[in-house]
Amino acid sequence: MACNPCQCAVRLALPTDPARQKTTGDFPLTLEKIRVSHDRRICFISRVTFASKITITRISLVPVFAFLACYYGYTVNSGQRVEALRWWALGVFVAAAATDGLDGWIARKFNQCSEFGAFIDPIADKALLLTGVITLTFVNWGKAGWRLPLWFAVIVVLRDCIILGGIKVLYCHHRGVKIVPHWTGKVCTVTQMFALGWVMLRVIPLSPVYPCIPAAIFTLWSSVTYIRQGQRILRGT
Repeated sequence: MACNPCQCAVRLALPTDPARQKTTGDFPLTLEKIRVSHDRRICFISRVTFASKITITRISLVPVFAFLACYYGYTVNSGQRVEALRWWALGVFVAAAATDGLDGWIARKFNQCSEFGAFIDPIADKALLLTGVITLTFVNWGKAGWRLPLWFAVIVVLRDCIILGGIKVLYCHHRGVKIVPHWTGKVCTVTQMFALGWVMLRVIPLSPVYPCIPAAIFTLWSSVTYIRQGQRILRGT
């Protein structure tokens, strides 16, 4: 019967004489440890679904966008604006954002839902969104002041810190974390993305403060909603 490579690797790593190991403290050879580590890595990679690989790709695009955005801001400040960098940064951001819906659809359509995917997907979403907000807060993308206001970035980051802190509190009290998505959270994400697009596209010559106002309102609203939801979970109601 064929042997699972992970199981075989573990057996190879076991000492041939357990009694001798107790008395002498001998351990398996380093080469065998390496084989176990290598095969476990192979097993992990084989278990990552195609949907999760798309999510990992989204994470890998985050630093690419940050580099292009910062480099474009540098050319703006130097007075030698390179518009190609702006479009490349925008294209990378849109491509990364598009994979958010794609990986979820593939996971549901082809039965590829997994604990790893459920864990890494929100991390990828927050990494992309927070990188965009923070980068476009400190980097000018046009005339002086054409960027997200600092108060907006503080609200966005504070909301996520509150949510993460609430989850930590629930875990410390041995409560199952089953945060139900609320419509305010979805609208919050859409309005934040709209504010980012406003800065990057520069279609309408109005200050980015205007799209940030409704985005900030829904960000605060969704924060209060999730805080109340966490309080209900903590009370067990």
